[in-house]
Amino acid sequence: MTQRGLELREQILRLTGEYCREAFPAQAFVAGETAVPVAGKVFDSAEMRLLVDSALDFWLTTGRFAARFEREFARWSGVRECVLANSGSSANLLAVSALTSPSLGDRRLAPGDEAITVAAGFPTTVNPLFQNGLVPVFVDVAIPTYNVDVTQLEAALSPRTRALILAHTLGNPFDVDAVAAFARKHNLWLIEDCCDALGATWHGQKVGAFGDLATTSFYPAHHITMGEGGAVLTSQPALRRLLESFRDWGRDCWCAPGCDDTCGRRFDRQLGDLPAGYDHKYTYSHIGYNLKPTDMQAAVGVAQLPKLDGFIKARRRNFQLLRDGLRGLEEFFILPEATAGSDPSWFGFPIAVRPGAPFSRNQVTRHLEERKIATRLLFGGNLTRQPAYRGREYRVAGSLQNTDFVMDQVFWIGLYPAITPAMVEYMIESLASVASLAVGTGV
Repeated sequence: MTQRGLELREQILRLTGEYCREAFPAQAFVAGETAVPVAGKVFDSAEMRLLVDSALDFWLTTGRFAARFEREFARWSGVRECVLANSGSSANLLAVSALTSPSLGDRRLAPGDEAITVAAGFPTTVNPLFQNGLVPVFVDVAIPTYNVDVTQLEAALSPRTRALILAHTLGNPFDVDAVAAFARKHNLWLIEDCCDALGATWHGQKVGAFGDLATTSFYPAHHITMGEGGAVLTSQPALRRLLESFRDWGRDCWCAPGCDDTCGRRFDRQLGDLPAGYDHKYTYSHIGYNLKPTDMQAAVGVAQLPKLDGFIKARRRNFQLLRDGLRGLEEFFILPEATAGSDPSWFGFPIAVRPGAPFSRNQVTRHLEERKIATRLLFGGNLTRQPAYRGREYRVAGSLQNTDFVMDQVFWIGLYPAITPAMVEYMIESLASVASLAVGTGV
C-alpha cells in the first residue's frame, strides 16, 4: 500500500472512533421509560474501528482476524484448538457432524445411534442430532439449577447410546463430574454446549475443557458478540481437522482461504476412486457445508475478547444483586441456584413462579413488560411438545415432570453488562409490586 493509502486508512479509523462516540452516547436510565432488555451487545469504538479495518482489507472470508481470534480464544478457554463458525447453531451442527466421520472407525456416530440430552433446552442443541439421523434421548432437569438431572443418566442408557450433548443452562454449569464420569464409564462422546456459559467454571476450570468438543455462540445476546458467529473448542487436533473439513465444504484439503499446497502434495495424492494426482483442493472426504464466518465478524470478536472477563464480572455482580434483592419474595418465586462446585457465568436470571402463588407466570411477565422490563421463557420449554418435533424419532427416559414445570412456570430476566444497579433495583421493585398487588387485590 502507498504511503497515501496508509494515511487515508488511519484517518478513516480515527474518524470511525469519533463517529462511534457521537452515534452511540451513553443514555441515562429513567425508570418506566428506558427499556431494560434481557440481553444486548456492549461495544465501543474499539469494535467499530476493527470492523472498519477489516472492511478496508476487503478480505471477505476468514482471514487474519479469524486466525487471531481462534488462537486467542483457545488460549483464553484453556483448550488447544478453536474452529470458528458463522453461528453457535452451526457450531453445534459441526460438533455433531464431525463425530460421524468414517475416520473415527468404530466410534463414529451412525444413523440410529442415540445421544442423551435434555428436553428443556434450545432447539439447536438438539437439531443436529435429527439432521444427522441420530436419535435424541430426552431426560429431565433439576430445579432450581435447570440442568440435567444426572440421576436419570443410567436409566437413559441403551445399547445404542453413543454420545451426550448437554448445555450449561443460562450459564450455570451442569454437574460436570457426574456427566464426565458417566461418559468415561460407557465410552461416550461428550459435547458441552457453552453458548450461554463463557467463563463459567467447574472447581476453578472453565467449562468447555471437559468434553471432547464444546460449542460457543457470539450472537449479540451472548457474552461477547460478532453479530453472528460461533466456535467449536477441542483439545484433540484430530477433531479439529474433522471440524474444519465439515465446515469447509467437506473437503480433504486444509489450506486456508487464499493459500495453495500447504501440504506440499497438492497433485501427489490418490484418494477414493479419483485418478491419481487429482487436485487435493477439490477432494472431498465428508458431506460438508460452508459454515465459515467473515473476517469482519471475527474482527469484532477480536475487539470484544479483552473485555470478556469484565463482562463476566458484571454479569455475576448483577446476578448477586438480583438474588439478594428478591430474597424476600421466595414465598412466591423459586430463585436460581448455582450447581454445587460451580461458579456460573450467568446469561440470565431464571425465576419460577411457585404453583401456589396468587398469580400466574403470564401475569408476572405481562406486568414486567408493561414496565418496559423484557422477559423471556426458558427457550423451548419441553421440546417434545414443540410442533417441529412431531413425527420425529426420539426417546424419553423417565419423567419430564420438571421440564413441564419449566414450560409452565419459569421465565428469565436480563443481567447482561449494560444493566446497571439502578436497573436492577427497578426490576426488584417491579417484581415486589407484582407480589404486593396479588396479595392486596389479586392480579
